[in-house]
Amino acid sequence: MKFKISCFVIFLFILAACDLFGPKDPVINVEKGTMVDIDSNVYQTVKIGDQWWMAENLKVTHYRDGTTLIPMVTVDSVWSNLVTGAYCYYENNEEYIDSLGCIYNWYAVGDTRQLAPEGWHVASDEEWKELEMYVGMSQNEADGELVRGSDEGNKLKSLTSWASNNGTDIYGFSLLGIGYRRSYGVFMSIGWSSPHWTSTEKDSANAWLRSTTNSETRMFRMYDDKRIGFYIRCVKDSL
Repeated sequence: MKFKISCFVIFLFILAACDLFGPKDPVINVEKGTMVDIDSNVYQTVKIGDQWWMAENLKVTHYRDGTTLIPMVTVDSVWSNLVTGAYCYYENNEEYIDSLGCIYNWYAVGDTRQLAPEGWHVASDEEWKELEMYVGMSQNEADGELVRGSDEGNKLKSLTSWASNNGTDIYGFSLLGIGYRRSYGVFMSIGWSSPHWTSTEKDSANAWLRSTTNSETRMFRMYDDKRIGFYIRCVKDSL
């Protein structure tokens, strides 16, 4: 018996073959390491361009002096009225700490006692720009607001954790779909967004952040209420 294969079937086969065997973003051979915070949490680190970044989200519960505990706040009404540093876990579930890290309001970021381990600091707006330009943005794009660039978010997204549209993670930065905690306390958007505080204030009530989303390949630069709970990446101090 002879079988006829339609042009459409052939076309579908070609598309599938291109997806399976076609060009992919190459994995970049980057230098990797580890670092340890004051609570003895060990983090993977990665060198991208001239910067050493944490390849995981911060999960420390003490300020750098090791004796000052950052308050853990689970009650929505308390969280919404804070003007001092605090942290929590997504949905107040401690099981998320290993995979996602801790959520912090910006007041914890700005505290003079410092969140980051010795020799590191919470990445600034300018340091995020440097990262974004290294992976493909122009200076003009990096200086813009809201969604910018082309595929920089996709290059930094993790291979898993997103509801769909996982990234290629070619630099080992592993930007996760982590969600966040609203200023009024509600948790939302796990698997759909990756908001991280920068250390840079916009004004007395707001600070700059970085994110990408489930449906985007680009990166967002915007500012938001300091009471909101986002995640944190640290970068190594310059020598």
